[in-house]
Amino acid sequence: MAFDPQSALRRGLQVLQLEADALSALQPRLENGLGPSFLQACELLLQCRGRAVVTGMGKAGLVGQKISATLASTGTPSLFLHPAEALHGDLGRLRPEDVVLALSKSGSTRELLSLLGPIKAIGAQTIAMCESAKSPLGQKADVVLELGEGPEACPLGLAPTVSTTVMLALGDALAMAVLEGREFTREEFARFHPAGSLGKQLMLVSEIMRNGAEVPLLADSADLKQALAVMSQTPGRPGAAIVIDANGLLKGIFTDGDLRRLAESGNFDLSSSICEHMAANPQRLRHDELVGEVLRRFKDTHVDQMPVVDGTDKVVGLVDVQDLLEVRL
Repeated sequence: MAFDPQSALRRGLQVLQLEADALSALQPRLENGLGPSFLQACELLLQCRGRAVVTGMGKAGLVGQKISATLASTGTPSLFLHPAEALHGDLGRLRPEDVVLALSKSGSTRELLSLLGPIKAIGAQTIAMCESAKSPLGQKADVVLELGEGPEACPLGLAPTVSTTVMLALGDALAMAVLEGREFTREEFARFHPAGSLGKQLMLVSEIMRNGAEVPLLADSADLKQALAVMSQTPGRPGAAIVIDANGLLKGIFTDGDLRRLAESGNFDLSSSICEHMAANPQRLRHDELVGEVLRRFKDTHVDQMPVVDGTDKVVGLVDVQDLLEVRL
C-alpha cells in the first residue's frame, strides 16, 4: 500500500484533537463529580507514612512508571511494582503503611485484580485509576479516580492512546497537588536533581562560590596600591577586590573595569583611598540563593563578579561569571 501523506496528516490531526478533547472533558469532571475522590487520593498520599507504590500492566504500566518517578522527585517516596512480578515474589516490597496506585483503563486487568486480595491482606490502601468505579478494580479500591469513557485514537480502536494521555495528565495533577500540600520547596527539589542543567540551576551559591583564601578581601582603610596587590595575588586572580569594614561587612567592590576607567581618566594616584574609587553598595548574592537565579542576575546587571554575603551582610565568598561557566551554565 502506497503511503498517502494527506491521509497521514489527517490521522495525526485527528489523534491530537481526540486527546485534546479528552483532556478538556477531564477538567470540568475534576471540578465536579471527580473532585471528592481526587481530594481523598491527595489526603491518602499526604498521610502515607510509607511509599506510593504504583502498578499497572502494559501501556498503563509505562504511564505508571512516569507517575511514580514524578512523585518520587517531588517529595513523595515512590516505586513502581510490576503486577506480574509482584505475583511472583515482588509483593514482598509492599508494607502496610504504603499506598498503592493501580492503573488500568478497563479496571479488569487480570494481574491487577489478582493483587487486590494480597494488598488488602498486607494492610495497604489502594487508589484505582480506571474508566469506571463500577469496574472490578474500582469496586474493590479504597478510592477511585474515574478516567471516564471515551474512544481511543487508534483507527482500530485498540491501541491505548487517549486513555493513557488522560491517565498521565491525572497522575500529574495528583502529584502536583500533593507537592503543594507538602509545601515542597525548590531547595528540596534541588536535592533530588543534582545532575544535568536543571540540577545545576538548582544548586546553591554556597556550592559554587569562591571562599577562604580565594576571596579578595580588602580593608576600607587600604589604598589603591594595596587593592591592586590583592587583585593580582589572590588565588584564581578574580579581577576584583571586595572592600569590607572592620566587622567584615560589605562596603564596596573595585574591579578590573574600574581600574581601566581610572587609568583612562588620568587620575591614577596609588596612594589614594580605595573608598574614593570603589563602587559602594554593590550587587551582592546571598549564600543560600539558587544558581539559576544568580545566572539571571548576572545577565541583567552585566557585571563579572558579585560578593556573597550572609544574613548580616558579612562577606563569605565571591562568584565570578567564570564560575558559572565552569558548572556549564
